[in-house]
Amino acid sequence: ASTRHHVSELNTSATPFLLTGFMGLEKAHHWITILLSVIYISILHGNGILLFLIRVDHNLHKLIYYFLAMLATTDFGMTLVTMPTMLCVMWINHREIRHGSCFLQAYFIHSFSIIESGTLLAMAYDRFVAICNPLRYTSILTNTQVIKIGVGIFMREFVLILPPILPLYWFSYCRYHVFSHAFCLHQDVIKLACADIIFSQLYPIVVVFSMLLIDFLIIFCSYILILKTVMSIASGKKRYKALNTCVSHICCILIFYVTVLGLTFIHQLGKNVPQLIHITMSYIYFIFPPFMNPVTYTTKTKQV
Repeated sequence: ASTRHHVSELNTSATPFLLTGFMGLEKAHHWITILLSVIYISILHGNGILLFLIRVDHNLHKLIYYFLAMLATTDFGMTLVTMPTMLCVMWINHREIRHGSCFLQAYFIHSFSIIESGTLLAMAYDRFVAICNPLRYTSILTNTQVIKIGVGIFMREFVLILPPILPLYWFSYCRYHVFSHAFCLHQDVIKLACADIIFSQLYPIVVVFSMLLIDFLIIFCSYILILKTVMSIASGKKRYKALNTCVSHICCILIFYVTVLGLTFIHQLGKNVPQLIHITMSYIYFIFPPFMNPVTYTTKTKQV
């Protein structure tokens, strides 16, 4: 009996996961796909143009635009990681995804979130040095320093995201294999595991969300000091000019962290909220920041 149970568990674990679109709106999936396709093309086009401009325009070869290039690359990557499975589910109803592909997608999805938060933090540091210590800006933020910051952002995501993702490859999955989204999220995968998942459940809450919170608090404190410095400037014109250099970055911060906060509250506190709201919030989280970031920088930044 024990052997039969073990074989059954292994067979079930080999069964592909099933992704899900908008439950209850299956008949409208084709129309939703058209809308998503337009948005995705806009995201790829907008972020691609930003990267192209920063690459070819020597006027944009400045540190703040290097950080902007990192942000655009992150948004570009997030879209490429989530777009294929979403469109396959919505357009041709191809819902199956193999375990390895699913775990890899989950890794990249959560990694890009950490990278985006770290990039926004680096951009806040850039604005802080530029406004609060302008005379030492070039000596503090050298090209070497920017490379170190970039490597640090990527290494942090690797160290933070790998521990909860790796165990997914060794878990047995003997429950139903249906996800609630059209892409793989770590919190969805561990719900299907027949194993001790306490570490996998607590780790993202304690480590990942606390890291995002720390990033936000540091950014918030940076802008308190920036505001204090700007308010001490006697000239109203110079005060306006200094604040205007921060507008695009502040908009990106609000867009990212408000969507993160909204998705977190929906998942943690919205147990009685309809599933459609959960799914819609997830799509907003993955679509809205990559769509709005290039729009914000192209409309609010004169150089771009």
